[in-house]
Amino acid sequence: MTNIIDKIKGTIYGQAIGDALGLGTEGMTEEEISQKYPNGITHYSDIFQDRHRRRWKIGDWTDDTDMMLCIANAVIKDKGVNLTTIAQNFKDWAMGEPMGIGQTTYKVLNLADYVEKPFDVSKLIWEMSYRKGAANGALMRTSIVGTFPKAVEECAVNICKLTHYDPRCVGSCVIVSELIHSLIYKDFGLSYHDIFDIAMKYDKRIIGFIDLSLSPDIRTLELQDQKSMGYTLKCLSAALWAYWHARSFEDGLLAIVRAGGDADTNAAVACAILGAKFGYDAIPEEYKEGLIYRKELDQVITGVANIINAQANL
Repeated sequence: MTNIIDKIKGTIYGQAIGDALGLGTEGMTEEEISQKYPNGITHYSDIFQDRHRRRWKIGDWTDDTDMMLCIANAVIKDKGVNLTTIAQNFKDWAMGEPMGIGQTTYKVLNLADYVEKPFDVSKLIWEMSYRKGAANGALMRTSIVGTFPKAVEECAVNICKLTHYDPRCVGSCVIVSELIHSLIYKDFGLSYHDIFDIAMKYDKRIIGFIDLSLSPDIRTLELQDQKSMGYTLKCLSAALWAYWHARSFEDGLLAIVRAGGDADTNAAVACAILGAKFGYDAIPEEYKEGLIYRKELDQVITGVANIINAQANL
């Protein structure tokens, strides 16, 4: 259990750390990154406080981790997965003052009968996009599903569809959740063929982005491309790139953050995987201690651990 809890802590802290540091280069091109960070970006204190970024305090995370916590706190409250509670948490969060919210998520959560009919609403918004909308708003929060001791695929599918109905979004969430679950509970990850097989169950368009992630050169992913920034498969490719190629948590964190594009989301997903792979103790203390709301993460970790212990004793 000690090793499992260390990896769960690594996953949850990894998500928040990637999110918080990734904010520093979110939406930036290579030229802008070079201009704002001539010495590179390594620490939260390096984050350039422009009009967008100064809305957050140094060491805070964005909507990516906020929504992950919506899921986690619902599961802890119910001692299991109740989709209505999760949907209600999403709605309550959106009706507050969320610091950033994706367009798809905003449209879905702002419909009046969302909590009563989340899947119907989610599907409606997807169909209104002519079934082309496949943003990364579900993938950014799915790391917590990988910490669940069982029914990971089913939970990943349903929790994704609460806001994002496209099969590319669903497949992305299942891949990341199953990968994290395997790293935590089996102490080894998924192979290329494992990931390929999951992708084929949901949408064959996922395959090309899995293949892109195999290249050692992160520039192959073209994460700064404006047309595909925020696309669920672009984020998936970044996360898998870190899984295949990062030599340490910090190595992967900095590579993804310095690649720009939708860096907070890319790094949140990638670093959740790296946290599960390398464990909490392998994350440099400065990144953990620098999170200003880390007590919220510790409460979630305790809650998840209690659920796992209770199930283990049944």
